[in-house]
Amino acid sequence: MTRLFASAALCAVLFAATACAESSENGADVSSQGSDVSMEGADVTAGTDLQPDADGPAVAEAGSPQAVIDAAPDAAWRTVDPENLLRIRTRTGMIWVELAPEFAPAHVARIRELARSSYFDFKVFHRVIDGFMAQGGGAPDNPGITSPLPPLQAEFTIQRSPDVLSISELQERVINPRENRTPAQAGFWNGFPAGTLPAAQAFIRADGMVDSWLLHCDGAAAMARTADPNSANAQFYLVRGQAEHLNATYTVWGRVRAGMDAVRAIRVGTVGETPGFSPDFIMGFHIASDLPEDERPTAQVFDTDTPDFARYLEALAASRPNNRLPDICEIDVPVRILE
Repeated sequence: MTRLFASAALCAVLFAATACAESSENGADVSSQGSDVSMEGADVTAGTDLQPDADGPAVAEAGSPQAVIDAAPDAAWRTVDPENLLRIRTRTGMIWVELAPEFAPAHVARIRELARSSYFDFKVFHRVIDGFMAQGGGAPDNPGITSPLPPLQAEFTIQRSPDVLSISELQERVINPRENRTPAQAGFWNGFPAGTLPAAQAFIRADGMVDSWLLHCDGAAAMARTADPNSANAQFYLVRGQAEHLNATYTVWGRVRAGMDAVRAIRVGTVGETPGFSPDFIMGFHIASDLPEDERPTAQVFDTDTPDFARYLEALAASRPNNRLPDICEIDVPVRILE
């Protein structure tokens, strides 16, 4: 078995990714159907802490984030269920997206249904805004097209028991910088950047629950919609930058685990608006469990609930001039591919 390592920073060395979302003219919002509403392959690296070895290739500096990754045992890696791994094939390469049914069960079920019905055949990335997102699911001659399936109820947030579904609380932030500045926390769930009201609030709620959501960080996969919160259908977007003004107002159903360079390489423009724009096609859209075995890699994500990941965060903070972690959206969660 060949083991290939990667981090989000190098996710397109062997794979490529795409993105899709629709935005208003000022880039503030995302929509579908015309209404403005807004894996990596190569050595796992977590930054620039590789030092040249006089007798061979670069090696990680002792105590660096990379050294922690290199020393992590197999038990520190979580294998992605093939039923929760989506492959998007594009001109720019393959995109591997991990699905998150714990946060968006109906949207994940819809993505699987659309994949298995070949709905996205001959669809395109019809609206791509550099530094924001790439939206897919439109037709070359009809960017507002939607599937015959009924619209989905919003799954912007979930209510969770901290004892059942754990999210680390690493940083303070607000729910949404534009629409809801309620103080909140940010951390990780299964390698997904997540926001949550503090777990301590569960003790003062009768149901023992707190509200939580997945963040619109670079690589988030989410569903486009109209101004109606319950209008998402088939069009989706991949964030290529940050879109935190969409937090808890659009449903995030997954995260790119490989191929972000390909996401950023999708042609920029909007069908029907950008002169001469030739959109990239979605050339394949498949759930990994439906692929032939020789096309189905094993994707593993550094388990963010392990002591090894805690050591990785400590090393990452220590490697920075201020000895503090970067923003949660800028923390690279390593991924490796076993072939």
